[in-house]
Amino acid sequence: MMSVTPIPALSDNYIWLIRQDTSQSVCVVDPGEAAPVIDILEREALTLDTILITHHHQDHVGGLDALIKRYSPRVIGPDNPDIQGIDVRVRDGDQVRIMGRLFDVMATPGHTLDHISYFAPGIPALLFCGDTLFCAGCGRLFEGTPEQMFSSLNRLAELPEDTLVFAAHEYTQANLTFARAADPDNDAVTYTLQECEKARALDRPTLPSTIGRELTINPYLRVGTDSVRQAAGCQGSNDDNLATFTTLREWKNRF
Repeated sequence: MMSVTPIPALSDNYIWLIRQDTSQSVCVVDPGEAAPVIDILEREALTLDTILITHHHQDHVGGLDALIKRYSPRVIGPDNPDIQGIDVRVRDGDQVRIMGRLFDVMATPGHTLDHISYFAPGIPALLFCGDTLFCAGCGRLFEGTPEQMFSSLNRLAELPEDTLVFAAHEYTQANLTFARAADPDNDAVTYTLQECEKARALDRPTLPSTIGRELTINPYLRVGTDSVRQAAGCQGSNDDNLATFTTLREWKNRF
């Protein structure tokens, strides 16, 4: 059985540690810093076999150099020459084997142009989506366009509803607070916020989410609903889902 463990890093990042229960070899996703990864590897006598990178931002690659020097893992990441240390550069449609399981590489630009996500079908299905899809939210558009991010989110939304969503940041409470404003008639948002507040009070992560839950609570995946369109002021006959998404994303930037 494959297990996934969060390693808290920086102020609100999660570095995800992937392992098979019967093996001491592990994979980590987006090591923004090295120290917390080294700590768990040494404490539990684990071997760092592979690193997955979703995009080039420093809070996702900041620990890469130190981990490479110490453990010499295989490093898989976007086909972006600006990211130093990648051994296997992958693009949309490629497949990589991680801990004995096959992962599909999905191009998910929007937050950055080089952003990719990793999806492993099966039971359970796993999605490592970096800063594209968050619980109840999505990443800021630093390099990409609204069209790119909207397309990326829709692509992820088509994955099986029981897919576990491992986003890279603990942004859930802030995202749900915005979702209450953007989707005010949605009781599921209020309930989920209450549950997440309880989890954070106990210093527990609110992740992973699931695709099914995101379809219920994430306003960026609900832009076709009357409640979200009305809150965004996008109810005219000439407005479309992309226009609503763009309005929501700009509203969240100021929220």
